Amino acid sequence: MKPFDIQECLNDIYACYPEAEHRPLIGLTGNFVDGDTRLCHRYYLSVIEAGGVPVIIPPVDDKHTIINTLDQIDGLVLTGGGDFNPLWAGEEPSPRLHGINATRDKAELLTARLAYNRQVPMLGICRGIQTLVMALDGEVDQDILEAMQRHPDRYRGKQPLIKHSQDADRREPTHTVTVEKGSVLHEILGAETVAVNSLHHQAVRKAGKRFKVSAMSPDGVIEAVESSEYKPIIGVQWHPEWLKEAGAPLFGWLVKQARNFSVAKELHRRIITLDTHCDTPMFFPQGIHFDHRDPQILVDMHKMEEGRQSAVIMVAYLPQPKLGETFSSKVQVPVDSPKAYADHVFNEIERIVERNAKYISIARTPAELYEDKRKGRRSIMLGIENGLALNHQLSNVRYFAQRGVVYITLCHNGDNDICDSAKGCATHHGVSSFGQQVIQEMNRQGIMVDLSHAAESSFYDALSISTTPIVCSHSCCKALCDVPRNLSDEQLKALAQRGGVAQITLYPGFLRKGASEADIMDVMAHLEHAIQVMGIEHVGLGTDFDGDGGVRGLANSSEMLNFTLQLLRRKYSERDIARIWGGNWLRVMAQVQMCKQEK
Repeated sequence: MKPFDIQECLNDIYACYPEAEHRPLIGLTGNFVDGDTRLCHRYYLSVIEAGGVPVIIPPVDDKHTIINTLDQIDGLVLTGGGDFNPLWAGEEPSPRLHGINATRDKAELLTARLAYNRQVPMLGICRGIQTLVMALDGEVDQDILEAMQRHPDRYRGKQPLIKHSQDADRREPTHTVTVEKGSVLHEILGAETVAVNSLHHQAVRKAGKRFKVSAMSPDGVIEAVESSEYKPIIGVQWHPEWLKEAGAPLFGWLVKQARNFSVAKELHRRIITLDTHCDTPMFFPQGIHFDHRDPQILVDMHKMEEGRQSAVIMVAYLPQPKLGETFSSKVQVPVDSPKAYADHVFNEIERIVERNAKYISIARTPAELYEDKRKGRRSIMLGIENGLALNHQLSNVRYFAQRGVVYITLCHNGDNDICDSAKGCATHHGVSSFGQQVIQEMNRQGIMVDLSHAAESSFYDALSISTTPIVCSHSCCKALCDVPRNLSDEQLKALAQRGGVAQITLYPGFLRKGASEADIMDVMAHLEHAIQVMGIEHVGLGTDFDGDGGVRGLANSSEMLNFTLQLLRRKYSERDIARIWGGNWLRVMAQVQMCKQEK
């Protein structure tokens, strides 16, 4: 090739198609020195060597710049640099505090927190591990030596054994760290003891609930943290970009996670991602703001956007009064009947949608869901949890069908006039005579029959009565967690044989018996068991968010992308992921609604 010949360079590029392979885009936070944004060459070269495409993110705290950047990148490196202003942690400055970098602080703390909300894979390096921890509710010591002197118990009662801020060349390892067995970091590095370079005097004091410690130095200083929520986030106190082959695995890990994230984002762009059960309307009387990122609720417009979630079925949940109780005493809204309460909930949903019509819509059919998707809107569908809402009047089935209700959960935690509950007293020994009429009318009106919460006797009765497939909008597998609300393998098989679907839910007590906490791996275990028993055409996800649903790794709608990442890691095809994420449910919905048209 002739030197300085641009045409020959272009010919080499144009000689094949495509001109370059697709690679994930990795953002790197830029340092700010003497009025300039700078980045050490080893950072971006390490990203290129790992198979990523580096872009420098300037240290600006403008929300439009940060959010649009995060929407474009597939991974994020939080780079090293100066100290944080301790006021961000609610602390006064220590005499040993070094130079702070005010230009970076706010910009990077916002970037890290917003990237966390969006499930962006992150690698924090030196200052970057401190950025992660400060942004996500952990604590950082302003100076290691001072902290050791003040709190020797925290550092195993030892005097400092090593100098953490070394004068050696950055390519030179200067001390070792011990890596926790079983950690992601241990899997990446393949060793329990690793030699690292050390160029810091601040360090993580407490990792916080979102992280777990994955490496420590001999004197008890935290040298690495990783997500405790199965998210692709790691922070290290050393500088792997200078360690060549020893540092490359961390950048390789980030690029791999970024590639998976890019695939998941693209999947969510193409397919319907539907959560078939949430109880968010229960919080309406508490003055929630659905168009804010409201900490009171697990589903709102911000979280749906962050999790790239297409649609959710919001239910009017009606608590079942016990003998001697009135319905009005069970709800916070002054209404004269269960039907009026359901109407109140749907009216409020309609008001929310009307105020945000550019971004969200009420959908009543699969076709309307796909139309919203095409127009870039998110969708809410309407459901009823507890047939008590019918007020023992068959005509109200048609009324709610006309309001757009897509399913009715026949009962809740207690027998009602339709059927016995899994937590009931066998009042009817299954479905009542009125319940039989209700199911038949739901078939005629194109409303899906939902048997979550139903007793096993009610389940089999309804299955024999209904002429259309049955759904269970939020249930788990009894074989893995033996509680009355879960479905036995025999029920799962019967449901599948009739063309129905079972939507795995996120209530910890249905995932682990007697547990107050569960995680995304429990969800995947129940999903895969249901697939094994029923076939992949009969499963989905109904979170029960805001109805006590939510687990570590799938805690709210912003984390829905993590479910897709888990499916991708298990090598499910795009077709099967689309089925799980809503295709199976929408097949049943279309079949049920088609029967109404035929009648």
